Amino acid sequence: MSGTRRKPGRLGLFVEGYRLRLLALGYTPETVRGMLRVLGQLGRWMASEGLEPGQVDAAAIEAFLAARRAGGDRQVPTVRALGQLVSYLRDVGVMAPEERSPELTPFEELIAEYRAWLVVERGLAAATVLRYETLARRFLGERVTADDELGVADLSGVAVSAFLVRECARVSVGSAKGRVAELRSLLRFLYVRGLTELALADAVPPVAGWRETGIPQTLGRADVERLLAGCDRSRLDGVRDFAILMLLARLGLRSVEVARLELDDLDWRAGEIVVRGKARRQDRLPLPRDVGDALAAYLSLRGRHGARRVFLTLRAPTRPIRADLVGDVVQRTCRRAELPHIGPHRLRHALASELLRAGASLIEISQVLRHRDLATTAIYAKIDLARLRQVAQSWPRAAR
Repeated sequence: MSGTRRKPGRLGLFVEGYRLRLLALGYTPETVRGMLRVLGQLGRWMASEGLEPGQVDAAAIEAFLAARRAGGDRQVPTVRALGQLVSYLRDVGVMAPEERSPELTPFEELIAEYRAWLVVERGLAAATVLRYETLARRFLGERVTADDELGVADLSGVAVSAFLVRECARVSVGSAKGRVAELRSLLRFLYVRGLTELALADAVPPVAGWRETGIPQTLGRADVERLLAGCDRSRLDGVRDFAILMLLARLGLRSVEVARLELDDLDWRAGEIVVRGKARRQDRLPLPRDVGDALAAYLSLRGRHGARRVFLTLRAPTRPIRADLVGDVVQRTCRRAELPHIGPHRLRHALASELLRAGASLIEISQVLRHRDLATTAIYAKIDLARLRQVAQSWPRAAR
């Protein structure tokens, strides 16, 4: 019956629905047959145990797997590997809904409220929210007592400075600046919510360190083209990776902006693309023909899918990619092209450098890279050595 020769016991009514769901998630027919086989095994075990649909719970799944191991089965999946099966059985009522999480403590409720504030009010990305939440747990968690369940009682500038000194003693200057930003954010939240009487964010001292002291690491034009040529565009993965790299190299998109790209962001008629940047910012950019061709080639092979995101995973269950997969794509392509490993942001630097060499002004580069502050773009002036020599003052008593 649709993937299993033996009768599926108490789950016969659910075989076809499960098969269709697995196919919709992108599983291959061979994989689907194997997963249906497990469904049949569970159904027969339920019949032997006298369990009806609706009486199965997490403990029953554990007992089912234990029975298979006791019967000498050497290929028994784990509970985690049965995630798709468990999810489907819960949706159709064979299994009870997942048990509710235990009631949150006041401290956990505060952290949850802070997390929501970071997402809704600040519009921060998931990775940034996790970083800010981690520091909040560490800072307030060590202050929580039986009498102070939130860790905010008698919070003072002295306590803030002492914590920051301990943190900065074990991290780099760049990471220390990150701690300052994370701590200031938490203190602003506590003040806005009325949990502290003073705006203690102003008590967080800055970290000594000069901005933009380094020279951006770029990639030569020849290496960029070599990287793009490293994609095997006869395969779906190569076509997808090539489209991702074109967005990085030709438009200077960030990893998270590539991952967030949706089908509705591509205006083919106008030749434009909407970029969803930091803090919910949206920018409309021209869509170069070569980038559009790369995207169209990928979408024609990708096929229809319920998700509106452009880039999807290749392995089932098919779902939108995360931002960290963009880095994996660049790393794999570097390996194939026999280039040193670089991160996706290096291609953004390479685009700025190429624009500068072509005679673009810093204002124009700032518009392409969508910088809010022109000072951020000014760092690229350091790599234009020819123009710097024209404005450099001669050293006293030195022959030119």
